[in-house]
Amino acid sequence: MRGPTSWYFFGRRSDQTVAGSVTWSSTEMILGSSRMKGRVAPESDGVSDSAHDRSEQGREYSRTMAVSPASNTATTRRMTVGVALPQMAEGLDRDRLRAWCRGVDDGPYSSVSAGERITFHNLDGFTLCTAAAALTERVRILVNVAVLPWHAPALVAKELASMDVVSAGRVEVAVGVGGRQQDYAALGSPFSGRHRRLDEAVVEMKRLWAGGAAADGERVGPAPLQAGGPPIMASAMGPKSLARAAKWAIGVSGFTLLGDPGEAAKLFRATEAAWSDAGRTDAPRLVTGSFVALGDGAKSTLRNFAEAYLKVFSPELAKGLSEAMPLHDPSALVDLLDAVEAAGADEFIVVPATSDPRMLDRLTEVVSARR
Repeated sequence: MRGPTSWYFFGRRSDQTVAGSVTWSSTEMILGSSRMKGRVAPESDGVSDSAHDRSEQGREYSRTMAVSPASNTATTRRMTVGVALPQMAEGLDRDRLRAWCRGVDDGPYSSVSAGERITFHNLDGFTLCTAAAALTERVRILVNVAVLPWHAPALVAKELASMDVVSAGRVEVAVGVGGRQQDYAALGSPFSGRHRRLDEAVVEMKRLWAGGAAADGERVGPAPLQAGGPPIMASAMGPKSLARAAKWAIGVSGFTLLGDPGEAAKLFRATEAAWSDAGRTDAPRLVTGSFVALGDGAKSTLRNFAEAYLKVFSPELAKGLSEAMPLHDPSALVDLLDAVEAAGADEFIVVPATSDPRMLDRLTEVVSARR
């Protein structure tokens, strides 16, 4: 892969010459390319809203922790660490799912999560989160990300409310539009108008959770345990997305593909600016994450996982990015956790590159040592 190529990050253009390995200053998500033939959305988006209520069992996280970087010290706040279920890695079965859920719930973690992708080998994210709701007692259950334009809002509202009941009020969700046209095509869902449909879905879900009628005056139940429904974050990155998210969201759930704390900080500052521009006085919840592999053969595990996951964008790009991923070493992970916490993160989501539960053991050692 040689020659100048135009990529789009956070809605802005970045021209770079790529030869061999790839070095990026901003790779939170691959949002577009002049060589991707329209297979990826030009800008990912998300909007959300939520009451920030939690169950009486003390499973609340406080937005007072989402302070400005100037006050982000060990004495005033502490970033938590969540774990995504390894749904995008090969080999996740019943036994491994139980091991991961119970290990996360028993460990030094704040949440367990799963998301959506259609044209891939992964298990369904809503199914996994529902299973996690029953298999855990303490951690929050995060659907990250729910691609709302794929679904009927009433169905998602019912699924999330049901999950909230099963979990005893521990559910939250990050919503977005996704970026893969193949997934839309596989579902027979139009790619155009996705941002509008996302906005409409958020409004409708909240209305139904508040007891609003659906068809013929009937209501969609069950009622979620959390007042107003599960908290909703935005999977927003671009300036337009963040401006819209500021009208609805409790915060943002981002991702740094190459484990770049500067990239996460840029998203956090843009989010805070969007909140300020919208006249909001509450601090946004700031979440980011990255692909991680630990243990024997971690470097090759991470490389192979990332290359398989990213090849939808282009084989050459996937190979270059996978070779540049640094989070296969405990010290690199610790450095990133420290840096994103200093940048103001409320939570960091570890996305495992393997379904082997032994990685969770290694991760627990690393995270416990920081506490």
